Amino acid sequence: MDRNHLERCVDGSAAAENAPTYVSMEAEIPEVLYRGMKEFIGDHPHWDQYRLMSSALAHFLFQNGCSDRAVTERYLDDLFSRSQA
Repeated sequence: MDRNHLERCVDGSAAAENAPTYVSMEAEIPEVLYRGMKEFIGDHPHWDQYRLMSSALAHFLFQNGCSDRAVTERYLDDLFSRSQA
């Protein structure tokens, strides 16, 4: 898959500026990660698979140099709300 594949998959229509935008995706993950995710969600009922994957992706992007403000905000929100987890 080339780098621009994701950009071609996103609809170019303009959404409301303050409304969150969501993109559905499907991914294959190793079974050991799936079991870990399932166990974590079972132990933390206020988390779900969507929040977990979004948080993990924001963490990865931030740690690898992404400077997008929304990614940074998501990463920091999750970082400082862990005491609630």
